[in-house]
Amino acid sequence: MIDTLPERAVLAKSSSLPHLDFLAMVLADEATRRDRTSASVRARAAHLDPKMTLERWDGIAAVTYDRAVLDELVTLRFVEDGHNAFIRGPVGVGKTFLATALGHIACRRRVRAHFERADRLFKRLKAARLDASYDLEVRKLVGTELLIIDDLALQAMDATETADFYALVVERHRSASTVLTSNRDRASGWRSWPTPCSPSLPSTASRARRSSSL
Repeated sequence: MIDTLPERAVLAKSSSLPHLDFLAMVLADEATRRDRTSASVRARAAHLDPKMTLERWDGIAAVTYDRAVLDELVTLRFVEDGHNAFIRGPVGVGKTFLATALGHIACRRRVRAHFERADRLFKRLKAARLDASYDLEVRKLVGTELLIIDDLALQAMDATETADFYALVVERHRSASTVLTSNRDRASGWRSWPTPCSPSLPSTASRARRSSSL
């Protein structure tokens, strides 16, 4: 509080603030500082780009989007309700920026968030199968309140990657929120995926379901 105390003392004297109001003002400064610092720590732990915050969102950029939907997303009501968001569009329109900005808002509100690039996530899960840490990795992903998966299906996903994604969807359904970004279109974007009804998928999902309940 020492950093802001001189200015606050001058303000209190010029405004003839009662002692109790002066104390409340100084303590409020410290509470705000601590909230800001802890939010930054949570954002780093969530692997969020510190430059991609809503304050830096360019609202006048030549990008078409539904402003009402954006206004609703930033309330994070979809997180409270256990719903998901799918941000889709061509390269360069700000999908990653928006998803990351939602993560920062979550951190400020003390919501556990975690950001993953899809390709790195699925590679890590494949490697986790080799050192018996797969169940632990899945539990971490299932347990976070807001999971952000960026650039989903940027390249064709194989059966193992599809199984891992299916397991996360099943485990987080209606219990936690996920934000996905992708540049795939509806017509052709998902044709390269193995079918979710593949025999290998239920066993993977079941194992994740068992591990997440530990």
